[in-house]
Amino acid sequence: MPLNDILTTASVFPALRVGSKKQALQELSARAAELLKRDEREIFETLNQRERLGSTGVGNGIAIPHGKLAKMDRLFGIFARLDRPIDFEALDGEPVDLIFLLLAPEAAGADHLKALARIARLLRDHEVANKLRMTRDPSVIHAILTGTAASDAA
Repeated sequence: MPLNDILTTASVFPALRVGSKKQALQELSARAAELLKRDEREIFETLNQRERLGSTGVGNGIAIPHGKLAKMDRLFGIFARLDRPIDFEALDGEPVDLIFLLLAPEAAGADHLKALARIARLLRDHEVANKLRMTRDPSVIHAILTGTAASDAA
């Protein structure tokens, strides 16, 4: 599944201002709830429950919080570039400034895991991560993440 099917330009936030991991998850939950027309609390609780198992901060300034929700019909993503890095209890102890939130249907199974792996591979690419850190244009960020031309992403 291409990231273009998961992420839209409207779900790219190029300068999110948050001061903590909890605040980041709350803000991303609110934005996901608005875009999906879902309950913000349900999304936040799902993400929080996953974080209790272990941080989704994967290292190199990247976090990929994720969870499964009932009554979802497709995978859904949000990308946020933070205004300033925050402590996310990442595996390497480094602060996080790039967050890709992934929500999946309860029955997603392999599709959820494949999407997580694809996102992790993409964000671990130093060249990609550097490009994401250098721009605040949502359509350019979307194009970098999906491999589309910036004019196609708008």
